[in-house]
Amino acid sequence: QVQLVESGGGLVQSGGSLRLSCRASGFTFSSYTMSWYRQAPGKERELVASISSAGASTNYAEFVKGRFTISRDNAKNTVYLQMNSLKPEDTAVYCCKAVSPATRRNYWGQGTQVTVSS
Repeated sequence: QVQLVESGGGLVQSGGSLRLSCRASGFTFSSYTMSWYRQAPGKERELVASISSAGASTNYAEFVKGRFTISRDNAKNTVYLQMNSLKPEDTAVYCCKAVSPATRRNYWGQGTQVTVSS
């Protein structure tokens, strides 16, 4: 059974930091590109960051460049999102997504709430 379980969300003050984790099971994690998305109330879901299967390549949305860092540990089947200098506009539900570059098969986690107070 495929599972993506996010953790690490919470309430933080503006300027603070959080580290999100997404633990995967039920598929070959090391073969999948992993991404973090977010969706704020009343807004469309948007891509935050992605990382290639071996971790050699990363991409970031402009609005998080220099503040967020995506990383992965294939031995632990986990992808991380380190979020620094958080702003109230970063408030959203953050979800991880796994995509197979070979088959385009994809899986989503349920998400974790991040709330940044001003």
